[in-house]
Amino acid sequence: MTEMMPAGSFSSEQITALFIDAARLGDTEMLTRFLDAGMVVDAQDSRGYTALIVAAYNGVLPATALLLERGADPDMQDAKGATALSGVAFKGHLAVAELLISANAKLDIPSHLGRTPLMFAVMFGRQDMVRLLLSHGADPNQRDAEGLSVRDIAESHGQSHLFTSDTVIPL
Repeated sequence: MTEMMPAGSFSSEQITALFIDAARLGDTEMLTRFLDAGMVVDAQDSRGYTALIVAAYNGVLPATALLLERGADPDMQDAKGATALSGVAFKGHLAVAELLISANAKLDIPSHLGRTPLMFAVMFGRQDMVRLLLSHGADPNQRDAEGLSVRDIAESHGQSHLFTSDTVIPL
């Protein structure tokens, strides 16, 4: 496709989409080429996705590592307020979560619905992720936009075994 198009004929939206697709596919060589050519590492598409958010969500550890090494902000939020760690918590990619946490990703950034990565991990039964987030200090007392606590979410999703009285049980 690029061979048939004259240089400079791609819009910035198309270039950003190609960059984000390279992250989705884990194409670290292409990501490196984009970045070396001056691509903004935190460029966002119309949904607010960044290459880091997409690489992390898809569990692509090498691309996630490269983007973080090249300065990607682990706390960027998409149009719904989700961060890379939110998507990773939802999907259960532990190694990617550990990498994001080691890059100082904030653990408790809420989405526009007030949901934190810990809430997503509980909602989708990602018990190992729950353990990991709690071990790094995620706040189990936050409430979402509906006023639901992590405990309330756990109970409504059949995960009440994560709690006894007011204490979160490390699994």
